[in-house]
Amino acid sequence: MSPPDPSNAFQKAHAQLLLSSFHQLTGNELVPPGPDAAKRLFEAPFFVASHSPDADPILTYGNLTALDLFEMTWDEFTSTPSRFTAEAPLREERARLLERVTKHGYIDDYSGIRISRSGKRFQIRQATVWNLVAPNGRVMGQAATFNTWNQVASARS
Repeated sequence: MSPPDPSNAFQKAHAQLLLSSFHQLTGNELVPPGPDAAKRLFEAPFFVASHSPDADPILTYGNLTALDLFEMTWDEFTSTPSRFTAEAPLREERARLLERVTKHGYIDDYSGIRISRSGKRFQIRQATVWNLVAPNGRVMGQAATFNTWNQVASARS
């Protein structure tokens, strides 16, 4: 999948999957509906990302905030196994979180430590993580959004 831009309507189909699944499961809107919703989602000042439904999921979407926070290009981000967004000791906790989402459709109370490409650690708070559900009911992966994070000291400090 190429980076969201005007030539591909900011990945409108995937953005619509993110938006409709979020609304269906939570009753809330990530961005107001409209013809430019995919562009607004990509340019939003809050984090939005998704990953595939595979056993070892690969990141499939990251808005500009996500790309900046993880210090990656679109191509780097969308070729990264999502488990690598957490440090190795925290990956088991992350797996438990994703299992809760699989069972319940979404959660809206996740907080945890993540790590950028360059090793910067940051804590996310009050993240919502939800299943991406196609109109036919098939689960197409999972996604996350949050708007609160802060840098934390390196584990080596």
